[in-house]
Amino acid sequence: MSSENPKINILGDFLKSRRERIKPDHVSTVGRFGTRRTPGLRREEVAHLAGVSITWYTWLEQGRAVTASREVIESVGKALQLSSEEHLHLLRLANYSGEGEPYPNAKEVDPGLQNIIDQLSYPAIIANNRTEVLAFNQMASEIIADFHAIPAENRVMSRLVFTDPNLRKQLANWKEFADYTIGVFRMYFDQKAGDLWYEDFVRRMCEESEEFLTLWRLHDVHIKKAILYTFDHLVAGRLNFQLNTFSNINGNENLHCCVFTPIAGTDTEQKLVHIRK
Repeated sequence: MSSENPKINILGDFLKSRRERIKPDHVSTVGRFGTRRTPGLRREEVAHLAGVSITWYTWLEQGRAVTASREVIESVGKALQLSSEEHLHLLRLANYSGEGEPYPNAKEVDPGLQNIIDQLSYPAIIANNRTEVLAFNQMASEIIADFHAIPAENRVMSRLVFTDPNLRKQLANWKEFADYTIGVFRMYFDQKAGDLWYEDFVRRMCEESEEFLTLWRLHDVHIKKAILYTFDHLVAGRLNFQLNTFSNINGNENLHCCVFTPIAGTDTEQKLVHIRK
């Protein structure tokens, strides 16, 4: 891990947040360190479980430039009981993901991609890793949000989930979707340490939304995956979708397409037909 790693402070914050969430009674070796005065595990407990020195681990959490092999970083992750998503995030922060130089952030899409989603009968959007919606079809505007009425600079899903009153009112599983959205956004934020757009966006969102601030402080991360999206449409009633994400469009890792596919066995497909008429 390079001493010039610009993500070293975020790495330290991430490790601290994971350490503090672990319940001490879930770890069998913690009794040897005396009276507990902190939530979660102590630094020395994590260091002991990972097989590293307490000084080294403390420096890592404090954002100091330390050298560590991938094996040592993985030992720390194991000690912190990281999920597979968190483990991948840790490796990326430590520059051990094996990924190449990222694409610049996409700000627009090829007209051909707009044509593709216009052909879909289901709601679909194309967004970048900032969750800025760069393209959407008519069904997306009918079901998710009225994107036509939203200024382009405000078409950011991580913002709309917390600030659009209509979306909030009609999204039946709002909490689940909000957790997922901010977890995915958090992963990209941490990978873009020093990016002024991300920092300004998060600052403004923490000021605008107490719920965003609360979830942001948890430092939870998620990778893109299929997730249920239950929507109470003002006209059509209950709609049940599975949100499927297709990433790396045309090889660009900063572009992805989200398609809201009706759940089999529900009447969502039939209801969409009536909405399209």
